Amino acid sequence: MAYIYPAPGVTGVQATLSVSIASNASDTGMAVPAMQDVTVNAANDVFTWTQLDQGSKLQIATTATNSLSMNIVLDQDTFFGDGTDPATDAEHKGIFGLSSDKDLVDFELYLGDTSTGTEGKTISGQGYVTGLAPTVSADSPVWVSPITITVTGDYTVA
Repeated sequence: MAYIYPAPGVTGVQATLSVSIASNASDTGMAVPAMQDVTVNAANDVFTWTQLDQGSKLQIATTATNSLSMNIVLDQDTFFGDGTDPATDAEHKGIFGLSSDKDLVDFELYLGDTSTGTEGKTISGQGYVTGLAPTVSADSPVWVSPITITVTGDYTVA
């Protein structure tokens, strides 16, 4: 078996996420740093009905609701933008700007290397950055925020 082994802290094999503005072909993407966790959601909706000639409900899968969700420790330039790249680049806007401007983003999530040392897989697609809710507390003295990328369309696996 070749288990997916993201090896936290090991360059080249850990899970990484890159986002870029979909309408800007020259945007090389912004690496989202300091991810604490990542969840890939691929949830098919189900239509359910009953019939008089059946003792059980019948169901059929319909379209899926896909999203990526994660928690990150906030980096000022990544969250608010660096202000130095072109104004149409993800790095200029930052995560907060991508969300507030409602930009459609391209994303690519590298899952990490495999236990056999061969190259890992990526999940990519397009979506919108939502669900920002930065928090800080005495028990967690750095700003942390959940982030969701609500996917429009299907995932692509490569």
